[in-house]
Amino acid sequence: QVQLVESGGGLVQAGGSLRLSCAASGSISSINAIGWYRQAPGKERELLAAITRDGSLNYDDSVKGRFTISRDNAKNTVYLQMNSLKPDDTAVYYCGASYGSWYEYDYWGQGTQVTVSS
Repeated sequence: QVQLVESGGGLVQAGGSLRLSCAASGSISSINAIGWYRQAPGKERELLAAITRDGSLNYDDSVKGRFTISRDNAKNTVYLQMNSLKPDDTAVYYCGASYGSWYEYDYWGQGTQVTVSS
């Protein structure tokens, strides 16, 4: 079992920045990838960024150049730095943990709300 706790969401004006955190605990030694997703009202959950055990990074085109995923192994935490935020970035943001591929996840956090005002 893996437990994931997201934090760092909030209300920000367009053009601003936020840094989300995903703290992992439990059986984390077998995790191969941590990813960040978001889900806006009425829309499907979409994968934004992922980081694998070997350090490989993957980004969706919609956030490439604006969002950066990183990790602190000592803190078992993965971050999502979000810059140049737009109202369309408003959503609940989730992190996921995968024992396998970077695009299919086994565990999820509870999510953190990000609201970008115009």
